[in-house]
Amino acid sequence: MDRWTQLEFFVLTAETGSLSKAAERLNMSNAAASRTLNALEERLGTRLIERTTRRLWLTEAGREYYLRCSTILAEVAEADAAASDTASQPRGTLRVTSSVSFALMHIAPWLPEFNRQYPDLAVQIVAANRYPDFIESGIDVAIRTREYESDSGITVRRLAETRRVLAASPGYLAQHGSPKTPDDLAHHKMLVYNLAADPYVLHLTRGGETRHIPLKSALDSNEGQVICAAGYAGMGIVTQPLYIIYDDIVAGRLVPVLEDWQLPRLTINLAYQSRRYQPAKIRVFTEALIERVERLDLARKWSTVSA
Repeated sequence: MDRWTQLEFFVLTAETGSLSKAAERLNMSNAAASRTLNALEERLGTRLIERTTRRLWLTEAGREYYLRCSTILAEVAEADAAASDTASQPRGTLRVTSSVSFALMHIAPWLPEFNRQYPDLAVQIVAANRYPDFIESGIDVAIRTREYESDSGITVRRLAETRRVLAASPGYLAQHGSPKTPDDLAHHKMLVYNLAADPYVLHLTRGGETRHIPLKSALDSNEGQVICAAGYAGMGIVTQPLYIIYDDIVAGRLVPVLEDWQLPRLTINLAYQSRRYQPAKIRVFTEALIERVERLDLARKWSTVSA
């Protein structure tokens, strides 16, 4: 059996999480797909994929084999693109993951512009507030708020830093007043994003002073858009990064409080698999997004509450 077909089929299976989806991409019957995987595992003398009727997953050997095979396929695709002069117009599907808020506010509105520049490149957005595994999810680019990746095969590029602020609607502040000190937060309704690091304690600093303020939430959620919607409606005080609520503050929908106190900042990173020859689709997307952040001065806006 053709070794190249085996490699392609295995990589597609790993990235789609499905034998049938990989088979469909290669115009292969399900029976032929099973034979292909069996032949590959028999040739290598090891189990690459464990599977049940409901799901499949890579073995340790399968994960290592995927990393090497996906790199080989990417390099061949890059060589083909360079040879045929199509590197400037990448094709295929680019799979991007980010938080729901970042996808809604900073990717989806920009995609028409990106699509006009690269009309043959389809984009698939995996919006999730927990970070999916690159290999198991077939992710090309992840936009994440953390400094490092546990996998040494991942490249991380800094996109911007964002300040986190406390803010509430004008209506809420008119009814309940504005907190003057961190201790005043104990008397306010707090809206908590529960996937944050240490979500029920605020770590506030001012100069050399540090305060750790425990929170009792009026609402908590694993989705920032829910927290913001409740904040707009006057339910309480939100703690959100400026990449989410900068426009709300400028428009007056939310008003910052305790502005002289600082919360730990977040770094927004681009993460993708390290390869000697980076696929053109990854290169053009990351460079275009970095250019957009610079052009719109977003790094400055996300680091200060002033307009």
